Amino acid sequence: MESAPGRTLASRLLSFNGLFAVQKPKGPTSAAVLNLLREKLLAEAGMPKPSRRKRSQMLKIGHGGILDSTAAGVLVVGVGKGTKMLSGMLAGSKKYTAVGELGKATDTYDSSGKVIEEKPYDQITKDDLENVLQKFTGNIMQIPPLYSALKKDGQRLSTLVKKGEFVETKPARPVVVYNLTLRNFKPPLFTLDVECGGGFYVRSLVNDIGRELSSCATVRELTRTKQGPFTLEEHALSEDKWTIDEIGQSLERCMLLLQAEPSRKKLKTELSEEHTLSCEDK
Repeated sequence: MESAPGRTLASRLLSFNGLFAVQKPKGPTSAAVLNLLREKLLAEAGMPKPSRRKRSQMLKIGHGGILDSTAAGVLVVGVGKGTKMLSGMLAGSKKYTAVGELGKATDTYDSSGKVIEEKPYDQITKDDLENVLQKFTGNIMQIPPLYSALKKDGQRLSTLVKKGEFVETKPARPVVVYNLTLRNFKPPLFTLDVECGGGFYVRSLVNDIGRELSSCATVRELTRTKQGPFTLEEHALSEDKWTIDEIGQSLERCMLLLQAEPSRKKLKTELSEEHTLSCEDK
């Protein structure tokens, strides 16, 4: 028979509604991180581990924008009715720090892929790189990478490519880059700070920069440092803080932060009421 404290934790967990952020480490997929988060919370609440089919019924969670398995950083998580807010996070602004490598191109545009091309890069100067960055700032057109979460006939392009199926490159689409600066340049490596809108691929950016410099380039490291108002340093919970108490407190802080944004005023109705209930159930 479940203990009283167990029932209290379970009821509190199931009352959660809103958004918070976690630190995604390099290695696992975004989906794997969510599964681990769910398992840790259900275990703490003394609730049985659900079958794969019933996961979403037991505890409804989702994320607000995939981070590649090779990338780390802020992963926004929606829980309960907060999952309905995730589409707004997908369209919102994001910040990244990317380490690119000149002279190499991979099929995935990052370090997880197979090297498909190598070109000289010794002729490229810091000024060359900074000048090129101006061409990729503002409203630009970008071709998404083949290895991506974009879908064709209900399947991700990356899945189809890995199966050996022929996949046509998606057409260029409009994206926005609010800010793009060079933080460090030690050939063949260079570090960029990128602030962009939704639907933007940093991997494509680095690949395109390499081409523009008459060489090639791929992403060595990628970290999402901010999504919406949530920053890696201030708001993203590390795995040791994936507890019901820590997430309850984070939900409270994050929802207040969201409601303070002019574009988020409408969230003060149903979701804020649900959140108030969950915060009081401590």
